[in-house]
Amino acid sequence: PLCLSVNLLRSKMGVLEVIINFILKPAAVLFDIWLLGASAGATIQERKIWENPKLPSMNPFGLVKAFLLNVCWMGGTQLGVILALLKRAIMGNKNGDMRRFCHNGVERIVGQMLIKLFIGPNIIIRGKENLPPENPGSPAPVLIANHDSQIDIAAVYYLCRSWRWISKSSVFFLPGVGQLMYFGGHVFIDRVKKKNKTSTGARNLYAKSNESLQEGVPMFFFPQGTRRLGERLPFKDGAFKIAMENKAQVIPISIEIPLTAWNSMYPLQRKDVAQVILTVHKPVESKEFKELEPLKKECFDTIYSVLPDYTKQS
Repeated sequence: PLCLSVNLLRSKMGVLEVIINFILKPAAVLFDIWLLGASAGATIQERKIWENPKLPSMNPFGLVKAFLLNVCWMGGTQLGVILALLKRAIMGNKNGDMRRFCHNGVERIVGQMLIKLFIGPNIIIRGKENLPPENPGSPAPVLIANHDSQIDIAAVYYLCRSWRWISKSSVFFLPGVGQLMYFGGHVFIDRVKKKNKTSTGARNLYAKSNESLQEGVPMFFFPQGTRRLGERLPFKDGAFKIAMENKAQVIPISIEIPLTAWNSMYPLQRKDVAQVILTVHKPVESKEFKELEPLKKECFDTIYSVLPDYTKQS
C-alpha cells in the first residue's frame, strides 16, 4: 500500500508539473505580452491627447508614469477578475453580488489606488452634496462629465457611488479591464455601424440604459464620446435622450486635470502636487425640457463653467 501511495503521488506530481510547465507558464508569458502591449498602446493614445500645441507634451518621466499606471490598472483588474470568479465559484451570485464586488469593490479600489500611486495623494471634490444617495431609487440619475484624459476614469471612483459605464466594445479585449467591466454589468456598444445589427449597437445602449435607470442604478456618460483636453467637443445626444425618456435627473460633473499631472515628479516628490478637482453640480431636471438641444446646452455650459478654457490660449 505504501508503494502504491508513493507511486500515485509521483504520478500526480508528474501531471502537476506538466500542467505548470506546458499550460500555466506559457499562459503567463502570453498574458504578460498582452498586458505590456495593451499598456504601451494605451500610453501612446494618452500621449496623443497631450500633443495639442496648447498643452505641455508628456516628458519621458510622464510617459513612464502613464505606462506603469496602465500596467497596474490592467494587472490590478485582472487580479480582481480572478478573485471575483473564485468568489462566485464558492459563494454563488446572490442578488447581484458579482456586480457589486466587481464595481463597488475592485473597480473602486483600483481606481483610487492608481490616483494615489501616480497622480497625487488625493483629489478635491466640490459639491459632493449634489451627488445622489447610494440607492437613488427609480429612475436613477444620469451622470455626465467632460473627458480629458484616462485619468478621469480613475478619478471619478473617489465619488464613491455606484453606476454603469457606457464603453466601446473593443474595451472588452483589454486585459483585466474588459472582463471586469463585463462581470460588473457595464454596457458595451459598437461605435461603428455594422451591416448586420448586433446586440452591442445603439439599440443596446438605449435598452440597457433604460433598464439600469429603472432598476435604480445610474448611468455614467462622457457625452463628448472621446478624450480631448485642448478642445471642447460638442456633446452627443445619447445621454440626454435617455434622461428625457426616463424623466431622470442629469448630474453634470466637471473634471479638472492639472497640466502637470503626468510631468510632475510625483510620487518621487510629494510636495506642492497639483490635484485633480471634481466639481459635482446641482442636478438638472430633464423633465423640465421639451427639446434636446436646450438640455444639452445647459449641461455643456455648466460643466465648462468651472474649467480652464485651453481653446483660447495661443
